[in-house]
Amino acid sequence: MRTLAIDYGDSRTGLAITDALGITAQGLTTVAHHGSDKILLRKLDEIMTQYEIDTIVVGMPLNMNGTKTIRAEITEKFIHKLKCKYPGLKIETIDERLTTVAAHKTMNFLDVNKHKKRNIVDTISAVYILEVYMNKNK
Repeated sequence: MRTLAIDYGDSRTGLAITDALGITAQGLTTVAHHGSDKILLRKLDEIMTQYEIDTIVVGMPLNMNGTKTIRAEITEKFIHKLKCKYPGLKIETIDERLTTVAAHKTMNFLDVNKHKKRNIVDTISAVYILEVYMNKNK
């Protein structure tokens, strides 16, 4: 079984997934949904049919002092939708502070073209979220 990580955003959402043995994390895709959860949920349905997923990990955007942001409340509503749509799956949250910063540092280190960065930053952030979750559960 696999774990799917979600870096949920206003207009784009990054997705990452483990291998079948749960050893490695790899970026899957970035879904441009422009604020429409229906588009994102349709893509998640496709992924659910393609892979055997038993856990979904969603990045929770917190302030640096640990308090919830307005974005965290929106993310909690999305998580509620996930729990209703996929009642048999384990759904957890992971603190996603600084994952986007780390993703940008990685892209800068790899000298990624600035026009491509926008399309992959959320996927890389999802990989970092998934890695934090995997390390936490070792």
